[in-house]
Amino acid sequence: MPYCLVEEGEGDGGVRLFYRTHGRGPVKVLLIVGLAGTLESWGPQIQGLTGTDMPNDVEFGDGVIPCYEEGVEVCTFDNRGAGRSSVPVDKSGYSTRIMAKDAISLMDHLGWRKAHVFGHSMGGMIACKLATMVPSRVSSLALLNVTGGGFECFPKFDMRTISIMFRFFRAKTPEKRAAVDLDTHYSKEYLDGAVGSTARREILHQEYVKGLSESGLQSEYGFWGQANACWTHKLTRKEIELIRSAGFPVSIIHGRQDVVAQISHARNLAKKLKPAARMIELHGGHLVSHERLDEVNKALWQLIRESELSSRSVSRPSSTKRSYGYMETGMSIQKATVGKEISIPLMDTILDRLNLCMWYFFGWFMLAVEHGRRLIGGPTAIKVANTPFM
Repeated sequence: MPYCLVEEGEGDGGVRLFYRTHGRGPVKVLLIVGLAGTLESWGPQIQGLTGTDMPNDVEFGDGVIPCYEEGVEVCTFDNRGAGRSSVPVDKSGYSTRIMAKDAISLMDHLGWRKAHVFGHSMGGMIACKLATMVPSRVSSLALLNVTGGGFECFPKFDMRTISIMFRFFRAKTPEKRAAVDLDTHYSKEYLDGAVGSTARREILHQEYVKGLSESGLQSEYGFWGQANACWTHKLTRKEIELIRSAGFPVSIIHGRQDVVAQISHARNLAKKLKPAARMIELHGGHLVSHERLDEVNKALWQLIRESELSSRSVSRPSSTKRSYGYMETGMSIQKATVGKEISIPLMDTILDRLNLCMWYFFGWFMLAVEHGRRLIGGPTAIKVANTPFM
């Protein structure tokens, strides 16, 4: 199994990341997953970018991977604290800057001078930090369902999200956790749809239960460590300017029905990063990369071409053309034109502040409930599955 040592240490040998590569070619793409997620979460994008879902270490074993003049090589990995990567116990071992250093070390390990860096949710926060630390090594930047750190991590305060939160804390079996995850990741319209004669919710629930049973539960150290990284994440004005003026294109892709990361924060980030960034809004939830597969993969291909076509022609695998036909399709993507002012109404700002206050009081309520459980000796541990959340 491929591992990369990203941090020296005593006793357990330091921090190692589990990673995999797919495809071969001069175009390099680094995919960074979100909170509680594992590298398998990028499956639809791996297939869409490389034309295969077979990892290179499986396809070629211990042999030498052949070199191709055209094509895309994708690398995915488990962040520290999740999947098969190391799990530091102290929460000080987690921050978006530390995890960005992990990703840079992985690029060094692979011998990648530059890469297109795509991040989902917390992975988008990490991608932003990476871009501020080594802007010369970023070919393009895609931020999917991203939000800022701190209070921006809080979802919209309404009855649906409150219900999801209560169900999340009470979900102790793969079946119950899968049901919560579905409502967290996808829009209601998508789940209520059908695939043939079978309800999509039923199909996805079975897949999630199977995945949860096979992958097991994420360690509490890993979950709360990664949550701490989200909470402490922040982009300074200097860092914003570094990304804005670095010269690489930026796409911010977001689902309008996302109940985890509020779209208003993504719009605000796009405004700060103009004219380098374009905002792409799609009908979908937090896992818009799964729900709106064709549109998201098309947008990623367009971003790669925007960066790469100036120096070389990027050819997609023939299998990918048959599956998606991005250049031939007429799918419309609602986006803000590069350089166009993105206005944020005053009412949205007021509602964001009100949302923050309500979550503040709700947070104190949840702390009181947790404290009561401790006093009566009830269960306090939260079992977290290795499925993408942030």
